[in-house]
Formats: sequence, C-alpha cells, structure tokens
Amino acid sequence: MFSRDNWKEIFETIQKNKLRTFLSGFTVALGILIFVVLFGMGNGLVNTFNEFFGEDATNVLYVFPGRTTVPYKGYKSNRTIEFDNSDLVDINKNFAMFVEYSTPRISRGGLVKYKNESNNYTTRAVGPAHQYAEKTIMMKGRFINEQDIKNKTKYVVIGRLVEQDLFGNNNAVGEYIDVAGSAFMVIGVFQDDGGDNEERLIYMPYTTRQLIEKNNDKIDQIIVAFKPEIGYAGAMALDLSLNRFFKEKKYISPDDQNGVFIRNVADQLKQNQQFARVLQIIVALVAFGTIIAGIIGISNIMVFVVKERTKELGIRKALGATPKSVIGSILLESVFITTISGFFGMLLGIFILNSMGEKLKDYFITNPYIDITMAISATLVLILFGAIAGYIPAKRAAEIKPIEALRDE
Repeated sequence: MFSRDNWKEIFETIQKNKLRTFLSGFTVALGILIFVVLFGMGNGLVNTFNEFFGEDATNVLYVFPGRTTVPYKGYKSNRTIEFDNSDLVDINKNFAMFVEYSTPRISRGGLVKYKNESNNYTTRAVGPAHQYAEKTIMMKGRFINEQDIKNKTKYVVIGRLVEQDLFGNNNAVGEYIDVAGSAFMVIGVFQDDGGDNEERLIYMPYTTRQLIEKNNDKIDQIIVAFKPEIGYAGAMALDLSLNRFFKEKKYISPDDQNGVFIRNVADQLKQNQQFARVLQIIVALVAFGTIIAGIIGISNIMVFVVKERTKELGIRKALGATPKSVIGSILLESVFITTISGFFGMLLGIFILNSMGEKLKDYFITNPYIDITMAISATLVLILFGAIAGYIPAKRAAEIKPIEALRDE
C-alpha cells in the first residue's frame, strides 16, 4: 500500500483531477477550521466570565442595608436600615469560624485638589482588609493599616490614575492633597486590574470618614470574606445565616426581602460559570456539527470519485489487481487528502484565534484559544471518519466484477 508506485499513482490522479481534489480538501479544511474557531470562541467566552470575577476576591459577600417594606415588632414599614461599627464586631464575634476577614466601606464623592490641579473623585473609607477584597496592588508606599484605623489618621491611598491626573510624573507619596476641604497626606499609590474606574478611587481609614461626618459610627456596607475551605455549600449557609442575623438585630421581618441585601460573589460566580459552560457546550456541538458536515461532504465526493473511476478499477482488476489493492489505493488517496487538508485547516484556525487576541472583547470574547491537544484530536477524528468515508465506496468498487466495470459508461 505504501509502495512508490502507489504514491506515484495518487499524485498523478490528484494532478489530473485538480478540481475534485480541491473540493475534497476544501470541505475537510473548512470543517476543521470552523470547529477550531468556534471552540476557541467558546473558551474566550469562559475567559470573559473568569476575568470579570477574577478582578476581585471571589470568596466574599457584600452586605447592604435596605428599606423595610412591612411593619415588624412595632416598627413601621418604609424604615431605612443603617449599619454601624457594632455590626462589624458582631460579625467577627458570631461568625469567627467561617469569616476570614471583614471590612466596612463608606463611599463619598468630592472635589480633590493638589496645587493648581483638581478633579472629582470617589473616596472609599475602608479597613485594611479591603485591600484583599479588591485585590489592590500597591505600587508605592503602603495601604491603610490598623494603626490608621485606631488613630483616625488623615492618610489616603490614591489610584494610579489619580496620581497621574494630579501629580503628572511626580511622586505623590508624602504630598498633601485637599479632599473635599480637608488636607490628607498620600501614603501610597495603587493599581487595580479592574480598569480605569478602579484606579481613580481614593481610600482612607473608615474611622477618619466617620470623624469628619460629626464623629458618627455609620457604615454604608460591609464586605465579609469567608474561609475558602468551607466551600460553596458553606458560603451559601453563611449567606443565609448573615441574612437571618441582620434581620433579627435590625428588627426586620423574616418575610421582608428588602430590609437587607447580600450579594454572594461565590454564588454568582458558580451560576455564571455554569451558564458559560452551557454556552461552551452549545458552541462545541455546533462546531462538532461542522465536522459531521465535513465527513458527509467527503463521503459524497468519494462516492462520486469511485463511480467516476469504475472503468479504471475494472481494468485494474482484469489485469490482476486484488480487491485489497483496489481498496488500499482509494483509501490511501482519501486519507492523504484528508490529512493534508485537515491539518491545514487546523493551523489556519489556530492562527485566526491567535490573531484575534483582545479584538473581540467588546463582544464578551476574551483571548479565544483552543488546546492544541483538542485541535489535533478533532483533526484525527476527521481523518479517521474520512478514511471510513472512503472505505465504504472503495469496498463496493472492489466487489464489482471486471466485466461489469468495463461495461460502465
């Protein structure tokens, strides 16, 4: 089957039937190309979901106060719920076995000035653990620490773009800025993979913000990070426990869905990952369908090829060719064309995916890719079925009697 004469015959056949060979190869190459590109885009979709949730910690719950909608224990409805410092203490005390860290967050907007430069920025009054919740990366200086919280220091940590806006190419650490009428010293500059909006934030100790606002102890929201070892089930249980705890403490009806809100990032991440996987499976099925279409195309072409060569095969059998040699000749030609075309389509598909990069990010597809093992496996499957597609008509041709083949028009 692998003799020099066989290969010479195959190349002569290809040379004489260029259009037929091109159509066979094009069908195979297009099938594997579409598979690689679609499967890669499915992976790009998963990358988008992972990137979106990877910007911040995923083992956190964001707890927000709301407004009651039903009366409860003598309290009227439409009551505004407020969090305070005691809630932080109670969380750490009552859920110590499950909580890794917690931090408050108080958000305010205001005009920030430095010499002749000024702009409006959002300030976040937080605790030291907020750095882990937001995955804040320190470029210069340091983040807020426990001493800053205790001493209510007038220190701020500014984003990279805040430094760029107000200080240009100068170092901001150690300089003083005016934040809504109060002077603060810059003790650090951070960057955040969450994007430009995150890098235009200013962090300060939450106790300092409370001191400025008439020395109150109010908190806008609380971020609670659970220990990763408790897993998804533990995170859901903590979610329910925190909800029940705040409803009891703030006198909110158990049936009131608006008194307190908890955003469970772990639950959102799991749901979105499941959704992404379903989409990826759908895309993979569509991609696999293109391979099936390619196999059907090869089969149809090979039926036509064998029919076209019926007289030629009859002559070969009349001259003593065995059915095995007839099948081998047609099969080898089919596998050869399928292999060359399949790997060409695979490499072209990988090249297209690599050239896309971030270009499809606006369409929620980030860095589409396909594992090389998957691409090769799909190509080999196509080659295998291409061989089967060539074998069936070849076997039928080999069973035709020479006299019947010679009579074929």
